[in-house]
Amino acid sequence: MEFQRELIVLFDRVQVRYYGIIIVVAMLIAATVAARLAKRTGRDPDHIWGALTWAIIPAIVGARLWFVLFPPASLISQGMDSVWFFQNFFNLQSGAIAIWSGGLSIFGAVIGGFLGAYLYLRRNKQPLMPWLDIAAVALPLGQAIGRWANFVNQELYGTPTTLPWGLMIDSAKRVDPYRSLVEFPTTTLFHPLFLYESLWSILAFIVLLNLFQRYRNRFLTGDFFLIYVAQYSLIRFLLEGIRVEVTYIPWTEINLSQALMFVTFVGSLAILAYRHRPGAVHVSPEQTTVENKA
Repeated sequence: MEFQRELIVLFDRVQVRYYGIIIVVAMLIAATVAARLAKRTGRDPDHIWGALTWAIIPAIVGARLWFVLFPPASLISQGMDSVWFFQNFFNLQSGAIAIWSGGLSIFGAVIGGFLGAYLYLRRNKQPLMPWLDIAAVALPLGQAIGRWANFVNQELYGTPTTLPWGLMIDSAKRVDPYRSLVEFPTTTLFHPLFLYESLWSILAFIVLLNLFQRYRNRFLTGDFFLIYVAQYSLIRFLLEGIRVEVTYIPWTEINLSQALMFVTFVGSLAILAYRHRPGAVHVSPEQTTVENKA
């Protein structure tokens, strides 16, 4: 058995990557929390595990597909654009199928995972929004843990910094212009964006969990999901401002992730405001649970 920074080598040939281990642990912990919340609200917790099972493969496919369709500028500058990925689809080193080489997008993962979970819930005749509220509380915890997989792979870092908690990045893991060891020596520190997002996600989990457990009857069904979307959009928008590996909208200088997060943030807040407008018909999570049991 050989231990390396990013993986464990078993029997001189089997590679077990820490990235995958951390992601799996994050999913299991988040699902366990969601199952307990479901049980407390009178719902069958087995649906959490069923939905997770249906969501895993679509999430992986969606995460890789988004990356392939919208590769970062650093790869495009090397000629590895979407066309290259599809032309080299079965390239086991860095082609479209090589998810083990890195390159998974959380946006694609969310879309794919949502579709898988939605199909499961629909097949089992379960209402969508109450389960999204439960997921919205548990997801930040999973994200807080999962982001440490980026630390292992030396991903999700920002511009150079002099702050004491800055992170040293190996030159091989850097993108231009930070590859130059003359201008940016090995002692150069970079903003640990993964850490910022992890800490934010922990705070979001604590706040959402407290609101869900104590004041759930003051919210409408679906509110927790909208709050989750709004808070994540906000922190991702801010962090994209100092991220070095950026994806641009094709043929523009516009940060794709930042633009998407801006629209999502404004949209989620607008929907929340509309749902709570004066005179609107309110349906609380408690009422939905009772109706579901009837």
